[in-house]
Amino acid sequence: MSVPVVWLGTTATFAIIRLGPLNPAAAIVGPVNSAQAQERLARIERQLGLTEPLHEQYLGYMIDLLTFDLGQSWVVFPGQETVSLLATFGPRTVWLGLWSVLIPLFVGIPLGIYAGLHPNTKRDYAASVGGIVWRAMPNFWLAVILLALLSLTDGLFFWNGWESFLVETRLVGAPDLSNLTDPTGFLRATKQVLPAAFVLGSASMGNELRLSRTAVLEIINENYVEMAEAIGVSRRRIIGKHVLRNALIPLIPIITSEAYLLVGGSVLVEVVFGINGIGTLFFEAMTAGDLPLAGSLMYVFILLTVTINIAQDLLYTAIDPRIGYEGER
Repeated sequence: MSVPVVWLGTTATFAIIRLGPLNPAAAIVGPVNSAQAQERLARIERQLGLTEPLHEQYLGYMIDLLTFDLGQSWVVFPGQETVSLLATFGPRTVWLGLWSVLIPLFVGIPLGIYAGLHPNTKRDYAASVGGIVWRAMPNFWLAVILLALLSLTDGLFFWNGWESFLVETRLVGAPDLSNLTDPTGFLRATKQVLPAAFVLGSASMGNELRLSRTAVLEIINENYVEMAEAIGVSRRRIIGKHVLRNALIPLIPIITSEAYLLVGGSVLVEVVFGINGIGTLFFEAMTAGDLPLAGSLMYVFILLTVTINIAQDLLYTAIDPRIGYEGER
């Protein structure tokens, strides 16, 4: 099923750009209010191949993608190779997405498991209400509020000492990833991206908290758990071997879906915090009708999404050996 998914996704991207109202040649030329501008517009359309039959444009577009000839940007960064743009903008989004995944993974899921193991207590209610609040807050609103707080003092977000240790670090703008091997450079890059990652992962954190709590409550009331308790199995062993492992099964698609943040990040969060990653680049390419750049980025996104889905299936079999690929007989 990966083949039709890739084909449909890339075909839809081509159709949206080429059949829509956007004209990349017009975006390059600008206002066409003279005969000279009209001549230049026609010349650029011929140079870009926009005057060729649509099916020939589509065929060349698909052949280029299949051979990984990602081409050059037409409008956003004229003449620059798409691969070089990916190498420039990609690490910023990956760095943002990495922390955006780790925050809900190591905060939301443990809190949900803790709430599920202590149902109907004050701690359970506090965690559940917190998850609902985080899930309900829009990312763009939380980003603006957080920036307003950090403009007063970043000690509200980073404990005392970080702001004096890295006082020169900018909390808005593209993170400096040139020196991650150095401890100071790593901390500086982390500090630069952590507020944006906190905003981007906040909704996921609330969602994972709620779902992990529900999964634990379902498993902990199963007959085999009660049987294990009756025969004297320790609570630690029951939770570690039986409850947590089985509770992870319904969480796998949720956890792997968070990895999609690594693919495109969030355009709104990138814009508010000035991350200037792939999400912003893709948005600019789509709005400008930059077909090679937008199509190549979408192609990369689709391939990564398909890979993540395959990894999700493999995780199912690793956690639950009862699931296999042989099919029913």
